[in-house]
Amino acid sequence: MGFGERSLTYGGLADAAGVVARRIRRGDRVAVWATPEMETVVAVVGVLLAGAAAVPLNPRSGEKELAHIVSDSAPSLVLAAPGARLPPALGDLERVDVDAGSGAGAGAGEGVPHPELPGDAPALIVYTSGTTGPPKGAVLPRRALTRTLDALADAWQWTEADVLVHGLPLFHVHGLVLGVLGPLRRGGSVRHLGRFSTEGVTRALADGATMLFGVPTMYHRIAETLPGDPELAKALGGARLLVSGSAALPVHDHERIAAATGRRVIERYGMTETLMNTSVRADGEARAGTVGVPLPGVELRLVEEDGSEIGARDGETVGEIQVRGPNLFTEYLNRPDATAAAFTADGWFRTGDMAVREPDGYVRIVGRKATDLIKSGGYKIGAGEIENALLEHPGVREAAVTGEPDADLGERIVAWIVPADPENPPGVEELAGHVARRLAPHKRPRVVRHLAVLPRNDMGKIMKRSLTDV
Repeated sequence: MGFGERSLTYGGLADAAGVVARRIRRGDRVAVWATPEMETVVAVVGVLLAGAAAVPLNPRSGEKELAHIVSDSAPSLVLAAPGARLPPALGDLERVDVDAGSGAGAGAGEGVPHPELPGDAPALIVYTSGTTGPPKGAVLPRRALTRTLDALADAWQWTEADVLVHGLPLFHVHGLVLGVLGPLRRGGSVRHLGRFSTEGVTRALADGATMLFGVPTMYHRIAETLPGDPELAKALGGARLLVSGSAALPVHDHERIAAATGRRVIERYGMTETLMNTSVRADGEARAGTVGVPLPGVELRLVEEDGSEIGARDGETVGEIQVRGPNLFTEYLNRPDATAAAFTADGWFRTGDMAVREPDGYVRIVGRKATDLIKSGGYKIGAGEIENALLEHPGVREAAVTGEPDADLGERIVAWIVPADPENPPGVEELAGHVARRLAPHKRPRVVRHLAVLPRNDMGKIMKRSLTDV
């Protein structure tokens, strides 16, 4: 395991995590100040060794959000890297500094109790972004972590020989579960960039890394850099697997990367509450704009608004994704009402994501039910496919699509555009015609609004609820 110039062997990790585990009681909840450093990994592994549940904290969270998480999860202490400055919201918690080198080579990991825990014992409590209220703590059991990682090993042919490189935050399931616990589960290696850069990606892949994990913002930067960087193109071309997640990767970026490197990025689909649900397989077709097929052990269905199942696999009929399987969370902490509302009576989790299924079972997500499903002129339209079409226009650098009330149509389609040339932005007629020719006339935007930048969160997702306030 490597973070910049620092590295830690499995033995060193066991020793350092063993020291942490001795400070923790089984069944406790333990906050982890999740900076992109070696100490965060040692802290989380130590918590899991002790049979407790880790609560990863985003160092960029505001005081109000942190205060809510601490009050809601009631951790027994907070683990942090030495010298890390913790905000006042954590001031009442006992602090334990994590030494990534403590006991290294001295067998400090020996004799640490490894309690036999049931599969539904909490492993992580990850707080979801609170778009409609304070963040909710999704309780992820140990079985969810192991079953997801083993299913991904099957789908991606992931082995101990793989070396993963990424620069993802360690307070989300993408960076922490897939990006750190995944390599540890396989017995492989991980090289964390600390901070993402195309230069760091080039160095790591050229030095033997086999897999790259990223979010669309990262792959967009890669696509923008490739034309003038043959070393990056060569490094990416030598990778075994390029994986994008946390949001949809625009088809335009898929194609630019494939053309420059000969390698196609594959996408997977997951959520905090479900970990991973689907993925394009390493031995399958890397089809741009899709998230592949359900992973082993995961049941997936599309439903109408009344809850009836959609049987059609025609690539056109839009429905809400519901999933069921061992990868799911057990509850929202202290929120039995929200937990009950999230599941159907027969145990299907309501994801809130809208999708279509192709005849061969591939899933194509078209957006979130709350923000990306537009009902216009009697049609149900997913914002995602319109965004992809807009990004194919040479005058569009970034795009987001929303709906707003319309007396005639019910909702009209609004395109939020970051133009490639701010001095000469494309207008509504030009973009409407562009979309109508590629998709269908009823999917064309009726309104175009130009922005200097789209609002995004830490994982690169566009925050569409903020667009109405721009």
